[in-house]
Amino acid sequence: MVSLALDQVGARYGRHQILTGATTPRIEGGSLTALVGANAAGKSTLFRRIAGQLGGSGAVRLTGAEQSDLRYMPQDTAMNAALTVYESVILALKQDGGGWRLSAAELAAVDDVLHRFGVAHLADRQLPELSGGQRQAVSIAQTLVTRPKVVLMDEPTSALDLYRQYEVLEALRRYAQETGAVVILALHDLNQVMRACTTVMALAGGRILDTGPTLQVLTPDLIARLYGIDSRVERCSRGCPMMIVDGPAHPATREAIA
Repeated sequence: MVSLALDQVGARYGRHQILTGATTPRIEGGSLTALVGANAAGKSTLFRRIAGQLGGSGAVRLTGAEQSDLRYMPQDTAMNAALTVYESVILALKQDGGGWRLSAAELAAVDDVLHRFGVAHLADRQLPELSGGQRQAVSIAQTLVTRPKVVLMDEPTSALDLYRQYEVLEALRRYAQETGAVVILALHDLNQVMRACTTVMALAGGRILDTGPTLQVLTPDLIARLYGIDSRVERCSRGCPMMIVDGPAHPATREAIA
């Protein structure tokens, strides 16, 4: 079983400490984990630290996987190369070497990931011709074509319409379930988090406030601390939890956040 845990992880840019003592219990693979927090909470920095792109104190502990099994999809992905979608996914598949000859299994992997994320019909399109949402879906396909055991994605649904958000999160959920991979997604839409993610890591001011089952972590009190809003969690007609925003949090709560 693949798992990931953080032990007093810290990171800084120059003199600025961005992460301090980030610690979690073991996050088991097989389902989606959400990383939530306000803008500038340190989410992207935490992902870069886990991915080994940034040094710092503490330890990132992987069980059942090596650092080479990890793939990180940043929020902004450059797609200006004169490649087709199909060629770009092949390039991602071959990024660790092994020559350019493609086996039948590799071709099947490319076809599978393009279909899984709904971009097979774009296979012959040039990357610069794609819309923002299409580019985002292709980036996800590029990230998963090697079937990594640990996946970090920074706002993978931000450019997608509501239905495509649902489709992509369902496809990611199935990927985690099928492969047993640890899949951590930085997401802003807490209703999507409540619907799709089993576990939540809550980050504020470079510190992890809590990690655990989604509805145990995303309480109205913690949401007020993270975002400065008063909210409540109710059930929709199908029984799914949903967050309703009532307004700004009490000034004392906002002062505590600051």
